[in-house]
Parts: sequence; C-alpha cells; structure tokens
Amino acid sequence: MKIVFLDRKTIGDDIDLSGYEALGEVVIYDFSTPEQIPERVKDADVIVLNKMPVNAQTIGGAEKLKLVCVTATGTNNLDKEYLAEKNIAWRNVAGYSTESVAQHTFAMLFYLLEHLPYYDEYVKSEKYVGDKMFTHFEKHFHEISGMTWGIIGLGAIGRRVAEIATCFGAKVIYCSTSGQNHNSDYREVSFEELLATSDVISIHAPLTEKTLHLIDSTAVEQMKESAILLNVGRGPIVVEQDLYEALMAGKIAAAGLDVLDVEPMSADNPLKALKDSGRLLITPHIAWAATEARTRLMKIIEGQIKEFFSL
Repeated sequence: MKIVFLDRKTIGDDIDLSGYEALGEVVIYDFSTPEQIPERVKDADVIVLNKMPVNAQTIGGAEKLKLVCVTATGTNNLDKEYLAEKNIAWRNVAGYSTESVAQHTFAMLFYLLEHLPYYDEYVKSEKYVGDKMFTHFEKHFHEISGMTWGIIGLGAIGRRVAEIATCFGAKVIYCSTSGQNHNSDYREVSFEELLATSDVISIHAPLTEKTLHLIDSTAVEQMKESAILLNVGRGPIVVEQDLYEALMAGKIAAAGLDVLDVEPMSADNPLKALKDSGRLLITPHIAWAATEARTRLMKIIEGQIKEFFSL
C-alpha cells in the first residue's frame, strides 16, 4: 500500500507519523498545489490531506486510489459525487479538538476581559516601579460569575464551553443555527434575544447558508456595548468590515477571533488596521492545534486506514 501525505505541514512538524510506516510505503509532501497533485497521487492507494481539493482534475488519474483521509472535520474540499462515482471512500475526523478549542475560547476571553495587554505593558514599561499604590485600577474588569454567556452553535465544542462557563458561574443561553441541537441543561433562546442579553457571545457553529454573515452590522447593533464577541467557528460567519466599524465606534467592547474570512489573512482585511489589542485579538487559526489534539487527530486517521484495509 502507498500512502501519500499532500500537505503534511498543516498538522505540524512535531507530530510523530512513524505509525503509518508500518502500514506501507509513505510519501510525504510538506505542501502541494492543485497542479502538482495529479502526478503525486497517480499510484497512491491512500491520500491524506487537509485543505487540498479532491476532484476529477486532481485525482482523475489516480487509478489505484481507494481512500481519501481528511485531517479535519470539514470536507468542503471533497467532490463527494465524483468520489462515489469512482467508488473511492473518504474519511474525516470529528471531536478530536473539543478540549483544545474550548480552552482557547477562554484564553481569548481572559485576555480581553481582564485587559491583560494593558496591564502587561503597564508593568513592562516600568510604570509600576515606584508607583504610589500596590494596585493599579485604570482598567476595570468584571467577574464571569453572574454574566450571561450566549453560545451560537451547541455542538460538542459549544457544549464543552457551556460546561466550563457554568463552572465560572455564568448563566448560559444558546441558539441552534441548525435547529438540530437542543439541550435541556441550558436555555434556548432566539438569535435576537441572545444578541441583546449576552455579556459574552462565542461562536462554535459551522459555516452554512444559515450562518454565512450571521454577525453583521444589524446583529452588532443589537448587542450590548459591553459585550465581548468570540469567533472560533468559521471566519465568514462574521462580516469583518462591519465588526471593524463596530469596534472603532465602541458599539461592542472587544472581539477575539481565531478564524478569518480569508486565511492566511488577506492584505485588504479591514481588521488589519486595528492595532489596539485591548479591543481586538486575532490568533492565526490555532484553537484546534494543541499538541494533544493534533496527535489524537493523526492517530484516529491511522486507525481509519487500518480499519478500512482490515489491517
């Protein structure tokens, strides 16, 4: 069996892939372009990829191909009708990054809620040296306990965030963007009520027709001026120009984003101009990427290959 990794760098160099070598010949490419894929997969039995397109143009000549493994949950890059026509199986992985994404959600919240960039700079600039008081009160912050935390998308990650937020004493409410996830542990509300009453809003929904541009100027206008918005779902759920204008006008307190409309960040992204870390935190799509999560992901895929070929 020949296993070809098309974009190995997307899972990190630090993840051990030696287990795959026991399954057959392994060929690893750090990155691939769509134009390079046909030659690279022409004699592959299995291809492992993250973002590469899989369609008639890229794998049409791969006559031995039996299995496509996606190192992610999303499979928008797969032409599933073509794969079915060619009797090629595909696998993705769900649930591997729940703990990592939930943890990052709170890391972003604490950074913004407690004004950590301001206080870090205050001390490092030595303004605290010889200060008159032992406490510096310039930036006020509040306890999570007693806050209303609104969750958009109550899937596995949304539920985990809800559990943790409850441990901090927050009152959790949610809306289901798909209409399929319901949970009696938390109060389900309309989208409009969630916007109007939440102190923290975190997005954990997939990108669908219903969630595309869900957070636009109209939505932001309904939010509290003191609200903090966190997006660890998908970038296009938030209209970035509208968010930029809202942050500049003080219509909401702050936003933390781990996902953007275009990734890597495009040169014309309006948020690029907002350098105030107290109002905006952007991380480069790393919420899923704890070492344990990436290790778990690749072990699951290794197991999927073994199961498929009954190894």
